[in-house]
Amino acid sequence: MENWNSANSFIFYGKGGEVATNRLEDQELSVLALHLLQISLVYVNTLMIQQVLNEPNWLSRMSMEDFRALTPLIYAHINPYGIFELDMDTRLPIEVAA
Repeated sequence: MENWNSANSFIFYGKGGEVATNRLEDQELSVLALHLLQISLVYVNTLMIQQVLNEPNWLSRMSMEDFRALTPLIYAHINPYGIFELDMDTRLPIEVAA
Protein backbone atom coordinates (compact mmCIF):
# COMPACT_ATOMS: atom_id res chain seq x y z
CA MET A 1 0.00 0.00 0.00
CA GLU A 2 2.84 2.41 0.76
CA ASN A 3 4.32 1.79 -2.69
CA TRP A 4 0.92 2.53 -4.28
CA ASN A 5 0.59 5.79 -2.34
CA SER A 6 4.15 6.74 -3.22
CA ALA A 7 3.51 6.12 -6.93
CA ASN A 8 0.28 8.13 -6.75
CA SER A 9 2.06 11.04 -5.08
CA PHE A 10 4.72 10.93 -7.79
CA ILE A 11 2.38 10.91 -10.78
CA PHE A 12 -0.22 13.25 -9.25
CA TYR A 13 2.26 15.91 -8.16
CA GLY A 14 0.36 19.11 -9.05
CA LYS A 15 -0.97 21.13 -6.11
CA GLY A 16 0.92 18.89 -3.69
CA GLY A 17 -0.89 15.76 -4.88
CA GLU A 18 -4.23 17.01 -3.65
CA VAL A 19 -7.43 17.81 -5.50
CA ALA A 20 -7.38 21.56 -5.06
CA THR A 21 -10.92 22.47 -6.04
CA ASN A 22 -14.40 22.32 -4.59
CA ARG A 23 -16.06 21.91 -7.98
CA LEU A 24 -17.31 18.34 -8.35
CA GLU A 25 -16.65 18.28 -12.09
CA ASP A 26 -13.00 19.29 -11.60
CA GLN A 27 -12.55 16.74 -8.82
CA GLU A 28 -13.94 13.97 -11.02
CA LEU A 29 -11.69 15.04 -13.89
CA SER A 30 -8.62 15.00 -11.61
CA VAL A 31 -9.43 11.55 -10.27
CA LEU A 32 -10.12 10.17 -13.75
CA ALA A 33 -6.80 11.60 -14.99
CA LEU A 34 -5.03 9.98 -12.03
CA HIS A 35 -6.67 6.63 -12.84
CA LEU A 36 -5.56 6.91 -16.46
CA LEU A 37 -1.99 7.63 -15.37
CA GLN A 38 -2.10 4.71 -12.90
CA ILE A 39 -3.29 2.13 -15.39
CA SER A 40 -0.91 3.41 -18.07
CA LEU A 41 2.04 3.16 -15.68
CA VAL A 42 1.10 -0.35 -14.57
CA TYR A 43 0.42 -1.54 -18.14
CA VAL A 44 3.70 -0.28 -19.63
CA ASN A 45 5.72 -1.50 -16.64
CA THR A 46 4.09 -4.93 -16.87
CA LEU A 47 5.03 -5.16 -20.55
CA MET A 48 8.62 -4.15 -19.77
CA ILE A 49 8.90 -6.70 -16.93
CA GLN A 50 7.48 -9.43 -19.16
CA GLN A 51 9.98 -8.54 -21.87
CA VAL A 52 12.90 -8.77 -19.45
CA LEU A 53 11.69 -12.04 -17.94
CA ASN A 54 11.26 -13.49 -21.42
CA GLU A 55 15.05 -13.52 -21.70
CA PRO A 56 16.42 -16.81 -20.30
CA ASN A 57 19.50 -15.10 -18.86
CA TRP A 58 17.43 -12.77 -16.68
CA LEU A 59 14.87 -15.42 -15.79
CA SER A 60 17.58 -17.78 -14.53
CA ARG A 61 18.87 -15.06 -12.17
CA MET A 62 15.51 -14.70 -10.42
CA SER A 63 14.97 -16.32 -7.02
CA MET A 64 11.61 -16.95 -5.35
CA GLU A 65 12.15 -13.80 -3.26
CA ASP A 66 12.74 -11.81 -6.44
CA PHE A 67 9.48 -13.04 -7.95
CA ARG A 68 7.59 -12.12 -4.78
CA ALA A 69 9.08 -8.62 -4.91
CA LEU A 70 8.09 -7.96 -8.54
CA THR A 71 5.68 -5.08 -8.91
CA PRO A 72 4.60 -2.90 -11.80
CA LEU A 73 4.51 0.10 -9.46
CA ILE A 74 7.98 1.35 -10.34
CA TYR A 75 8.46 4.91 -11.48
CA ALA A 76 12.17 5.78 -11.20
CA HIS A 77 12.35 5.70 -15.01
CA ILE A 78 9.48 8.19 -15.41
CA ASN A 79 10.05 11.90 -16.00
CA PRO A 80 6.98 13.82 -14.79
CA TYR A 81 8.37 17.16 -15.98
CA GLY A 82 9.38 18.57 -19.31
CA ILE A 83 8.37 18.11 -22.90
CA PHE A 84 7.36 14.76 -24.31
CA GLU A 85 7.35 14.24 -28.03
CA LEU A 86 4.72 11.81 -29.23
CA ASP A 87 5.19 10.14 -32.59
CA MET A 88 1.99 8.27 -33.46
CA ASP A 89 3.73 6.65 -36.46
CA THR A 90 6.32 4.86 -34.32
CA ARG A 91 5.60 1.99 -31.93
CA LEU A 92 7.29 1.86 -28.55
CA PRO A 93 9.99 -0.82 -28.55
CA ILE A 94 8.33 -2.68 -25.67
CA GLU A 95 7.24 -5.83 -27.46
CA VAL A 96 8.28 -7.36 -30.72
CA ALA A 97 5.37 -7.13 -33.15
CA ALA A 98 4.05 -10.52 -34.21
